[in-house]
Amino acid sequence: MTTSMLRRALTTATATGGAAALLLAAAGGASAHVGVTPDKTDAGSYALLTFGIPHGCDTSPTTKVAITLPPELNDAQPTVNPNWSVEKVTETFAEPRKLADGSSITKRTSQIVYTAKTPLSPELRDALVLSVHLPDAAGTTLNFPTLQTCESGQTDWSETAEVGQDPHSLKAPAPAMTITAASAADGHGDAAHPAGSSHSAGAPTEQAAAVTDSGADARSWAGLAAGLGGLVLGAGALLRSGARRPAPKGAAGGAAGADQSGK
Repeated sequence: MTTSMLRRALTTATATGGAAALLLAAAGGASAHVGVTPDKTDAGSYALLTFGIPHGCDTSPTTKVAITLPPELNDAQPTVNPNWSVEKVTETFAEPRKLADGSSITKRTSQIVYTAKTPLSPELRDALVLSVHLPDAAGTTLNFPTLQTCESGQTDWSETAEVGQDPHSLKAPAPAMTITAASAADGHGDAAHPAGSSHSAGAPTEQAAAVTDSGADARSWAGLAAGLGGLVLGAGALLRSGARRPAPKGAAGGAAGADQSGK
C-alpha cells in the first residue's frame, strides 16, 4: 500500500471515530434528563403523559420518582407499571375550589409518587405514564417538578426558564408541556372516561404510549449502530482496494530489466 493510500485510510478511520463520538454524545444528551411526552396537547382534552426516567443520580440506581402536578390540574390517573408501586398524595384547600362546570372540590391530587420495587440501574431507563384532563387554557405551559431519589443522592428536576431564557441552558429543568388550541376534529371522545375513572379501553392506549416512547430510543440506537457499521465497512473496502491494486507497468518493466542485468 502506498503512503498516500495509507494516509487516506487513516483519515477515514479518524472521521469514523469522530462521527461515532458525536452521535453517541447526541444520543446521550437527548435522554439525559427526566422529560414528559404528551400524546396530545389540545385544550380540554384527555391526554397521556409519558415521563421518561433516564440515568440515576450520577451512577446511583433510582429508587423513587415523585411527580408534582401543576396547580392547573386537579387529578391524574397513574398507569400501572409492574416495576413500581404508586401512590397519590393529596392536598386540602383552605376554601373550596370552583370548577368550570359549576361544581366545587375541597382537595386535589398534588403529587404522584412511584417507588421502584427493584432500584432502576443508571444504565437503564423506564417510562411512567399518567392520564390527565388538560385545562381549557391554550398557550399555558404546565410544569411538572420531579424529584428523582437514588440509593445515593437525588436530583430535583424543578428548574423553570424565565421569560426569554433558553430552557436548554437549565441544569435540571422540570418536565414541561404547552397546551395548544383545541382541534376542531377533537370530539373529546374520552370525555366519558375522565382521569381517575376505570375503563378497559384506556389501558392498551396507555401501554402503547409507553412502548412507543421506549421504542423511539431503541430505533435511535439501531440507526446509530447501522451508521457506524457503514462507515467501518467503507474504510475496510478502501484498504482492500489498495491492497489489490496492481503495480504500474513502468515499475514492473524496470524490475524485470534489473533482474536480467543481474544475470
